[in-house]
Amino acid sequence: MKMETETIWEKFNSEVYFFILKKVRDTDITNEVMQNSFLKIHQSINTLKNPEKVRAWVFQIVRNEIANHFNERSKSVHSSDVKLFTTSNSYNDLCCLDRFINDLPKQYNEVVELVYLKGNTQVETAALIGISLSNVKARIRRAKLILINNFNTCCKFKISTEGKLIGDSNCSRCI
Repeated sequence: MKMETETIWEKFNSEVYFFILKKVRDTDITNEVMQNSFLKIHQSINTLKNPEKVRAWVFQIVRNEIANHFNERSKSVHSSDVKLFTTSNSYNDLCCLDRFINDLPKQYNEVVELVYLKGNTQVETAALIGISLSNVKARIRRAKLILINNFNTCCKFKISTEGKLIGDSNCSRCI
């Protein structure tokens, strides 16, 4: 049985959310850690060898993201000006995410891949690319704006006042 990210989201999103909230005690940080965790889950779903152990696998990723948050907190200030997405009712909100990330201009794709998909800190990413930390943060902000715009244009989603993607998929590529 092949495990899908949507199934994982439906089974564990509430439990994961409250687990993170209990550890970090801040809803904004919880949303950020949740976002990072599910991006990593989505990108590494093919590495899950035993679907019976999916819960342990998910929570290991989440624990690592919580640890990354606490490790990064002393090194960098997180930008929360723009959120890509936060908790929502359905994985369908992420219908075109892979394509959107791959279609980002190289400079933005590179920082998104290193920070969100490979788990590097923003400081490490700056060192790897050879740019300043503030430049990494600016590129992440711009990448998130591009991704939000792509969701708004392609899939007809909107950002709610809480920073959540809302609406129905209206994308001919996703249907």
